[in-house]
Amino acid sequence: MTDTAPKQDRSRATRQRLLETTIRCLATHGWDISTVGFIAAEAGISRGAVQHHFRTREALILAALEHMFEERAALLDALPDPADHSPERIYTVITGLVDAIGGELFRAALQVWTVAAADPELRAVVVPLERRFARGVHSRAVRLLRVDDSDPAVRALIQATLDLARGLALADVLTDDSRRRTGVIRAWSTQLAAALSA
Repeated sequence: MTDTAPKQDRSRATRQRLLETTIRCLATHGWDISTVGFIAAEAGISRGAVQHHFRTREALILAALEHMFEERAALLDALPDPADHSPERIYTVITGLVDAIGGELFRAALQVWTVAAADPELRAVVVPLERRFARGVHSRAVRLLRVDDSDPAVRALIQATLDLARGLALADVLTDDSRRRTGVIRAWSTQLAAALSA
């Protein structure tokens, strides 16, 4: 009898810890500090173990961003989906979108975007990934808000909502902006509910 299954479980657990640590390191310490060696030390694993899973730092970072997006997408998918179109329901959905887009994942992604803006090779890999993320969040917003995305006016409202969520995430990078953010979300929810009901 072999111990293949326990080894696979340990390997998956190590990979998960590594991806989560990578996001935390990027969000907290930035791109320059978040080397493979630093991330390995923070995760409590050897550099060789990191390279067993990911050959390059860029591969590790991109896998971490993808993993965290999938985690956030799962949170969006788990949001309650009541049938009504009340402003309170719209507020709940927009709060979920803002929470999913912002936070630690956004701060980590911001580090990568900044480097990718000046590095054509990294940008060539990051841009398609970001487009896929954006499409995923957009489709979830359409589903959760129960709207017809083929209407250009509605599509513009969805895009404005997602742009607002990214702007709020950016405003929260340097200081805790939660009080103002709550007010902005409440105001936009009221406007959006009225626009969608018109």
